Amino acid sequence: MTSGASPASAVTSPLTPKLAGFGTTIFAEMSALAVSTGAINLGQGFPDTDGPAEVLEAAVAAIRNGENQYPPGPGIPALRQAVAEHQQRFWGIDVDPDREVLVTAGATEALAGALLSMLDQGDEVVVFEPMYDSYQACIALAGARSVPVLLAPGDDRRYHFDPDELGRAITDRTRILLLNSPHNPTGKVFLTDELNLIAELAIEHDLIVVTDEVYEHLLFPGARHVPMATLPGMASRTLTISSGGKTFNTTGWKIGWAVGPAPLVDATKTAKQFLTFVNGAPFQPAIAVGLRLPDAYFEHLAMDLTVKRDRLAEGLIAAGFDTFVPEATYFTTVDIRPLAPDGDGMAFCRRLPEWCGVVAVPNEVFYARREHGRHLVRFACCKRIEVIDEAVDRLRTLAR
Repeated sequence: MTSGASPASAVTSPLTPKLAGFGTTIFAEMSALAVSTGAINLGQGFPDTDGPAEVLEAAVAAIRNGENQYPPGPGIPALRQAVAEHQQRFWGIDVDPDREVLVTAGATEALAGALLSMLDQGDEVVVFEPMYDSYQACIALAGARSVPVLLAPGDDRRYHFDPDELGRAITDRTRILLLNSPHNPTGKVFLTDELNLIAELAIEHDLIVVTDEVYEHLLFPGARHVPMATLPGMASRTLTISSGGKTFNTTGWKIGWAVGPAPLVDATKTAKQFLTFVNGAPFQPAIAVGLRLPDAYFEHLAMDLTVKRDRLAEGLIAAGFDTFVPEATYFTTVDIRPLAPDGDGMAFCRRLPEWCGVVAVPNEVFYARREHGRHLVRFACCKRIEVIDEAVDRLRTLAR
């Protein structure tokens, strides 16, 4: 500063109002808390074991073979073909790998590309809450507005929505219906009757359906995943999003895809190319290998996770939580009020490492109307069984 110059005024935050209130994701906060306290992290949904050897070795081989530069914008042909084969093999969906498959930086980028490309200022998106936290942020970035429809547990311990509330949520400004099934964080798998109702409304109101199906293979006994695109009249208006991270324990690779009619894929690609452009060149052929693994792999994946789900749920019940046993995914939701009558899940999660050395995630961050999730907390079972057992032993001390 030159002599006599006045001091600069304090710089105010340049954050756009569209993102005001989002701040740092709860996953970053809780994972940092786990590191700083040495607590067991049952908050963020990432496995603590590596994926299948064939998939890992394919990535190593790709690196050594020089597949380290920009891949093609839509993704390498081998992966797009493998995604198309996967859709036919598991769900009976015919896909053109050249025109109807787009490889992305995880499902999160696929969702961002879809929402940014198909929404405009003032548009509305109907979305079930609770919801993965990036949904609201991406809708806001597009200048649109999220319209939540509540998922709430019923007497049967399953999560349900009110069909009348869903019908009222759709207006002449609604552009997209965003669906996540199997559902994070509730572990709900939408029933065929529920999906048919959603499909009927989408057709009646000429809506695009964007569906997040990243947990499609993480199903527990009795649950059946029905892709929205398989329902009558829905293939032409559904963009299906998934990824390899959850299925192959490779969440750090961020290899996802969007599948659907060419106009929806092309729109998503238009936005996606200005986000990451491309990513994960040596990981793409590795995920292609994973998608072609035999049925036994996918069956064992679900069976192994079922054991972990059951062990965690038993421990949560023994600790005194009101526990909602999930039908799919990594996650089990509990009502903390039997142990914390004030029902403040955020405060509970911030104190939990101090009380018993375990980290969880408060569900209120997944709600547009936070009061509905204030008393709920999410735990993840995607850890080694010995880690879950230790966490359960620690959690049981809460009952005392």
